[in-house]
Amino acid sequence: MEIQQKALELIFPKGVFEWFNLTDATIDGEDIKITLEEKDNPPIAENQKITARKFHDITITDFPIRGRRSLLTFRRRYWRIEGQSKYLKRNIPLAFPGTQLEKEFADFLKEDGGRGTILAGFYRKVSKDPSERI
Repeated sequence: MEIQQKALELIFPKGVFEWFNLTDATIDGEDIKITLEEKDNPPIAENQKITARKFHDITITDFPIRGRRSLLTFRRRYWRIEGQSKYLKRNIPLAFPGTQLEKEFADFLKEDGGRGTILAGFYRKVSKDPSERI
């Protein structure tokens, strides 16, 4: 494994590169925006034929990076199986239930329990009002 891949695995949520490829990264004012696209590996039996594909983007907030809010956009793939009307997708948990936060980050803030840690305080400072969120 090359050194860049090892470094990225230290920063991103555990197991993310098993299912996604990094496709874009930009710095936009206060935000670092990173886009990851799900690999084209449908969860189906070999004898089924895929007739269509589409994407659905999910953006979640992860730990701040270098004093900026980090936003991870996951481009989730949906596949349609020939002869079926419903789309098929992998069950990959990305956000903590009921939030727009990455699971480990949400667990960290929950564990903080409202105490005044530096990281929790920073997140509260850069976090936008719910009406302004993505």
